[in-house]
Amino acid sequence: MVRYHVIAVGKAKEPFYRDGVAEYSRRLTGMAEFMVTEVADERLPDNGGPAEYARILAKEGSRILSHVRPQDLCIVLDVKGHTMTSEAFARYLNDAILEGKNRITFAIGGSLGIAPDVRARADLLLSFGPMTFPHQMARLILAEQVYRGVMINAGRQYHR
Repeated sequence: MVRYHVIAVGKAKEPFYRDGVAEYSRRLTGMAEFMVTEVADERLPDNGGPAEYARILAKEGSRILSHVRPQDLCIVLDVKGHTMTSEAFARYLNDAILEGKNRITFAIGGSLGIAPDVRARADLLLSFGPMTFPHQMARLILAEQVYRGVMINAGRQYHR
């Protein structure tokens, strides 16, 4: 069974985001495993400069990378990444599975974005488009798109 593993900086605070992710995870039961690992975010200083922000990004990036295995397919959410349709995303996931990837890891950065080391590890930089979303919402959108992709690949209806 394929495991979709989301590594996210910071905690999901609002229950409606957590509940939404849990619902898509539940819907995937029997077809795939969907899990979220939250890594600690760094407190942003009021008067931080570029060096301080780089240090924070590096710390958060190190925490993300500690959960990425060498054999994982690593997809990093990044506003500068590639956009794709749901069908193209489903094909990408399916191709990875056919190539033997049984653990697909997604990384979602903190409020400063994603560390250069995490970007460098990425097999794909993925963007949900030019709009900015709260990182907690990005988790929910990702959970829905993974569910949709699994259903597309299984030839099953995914509208509910």
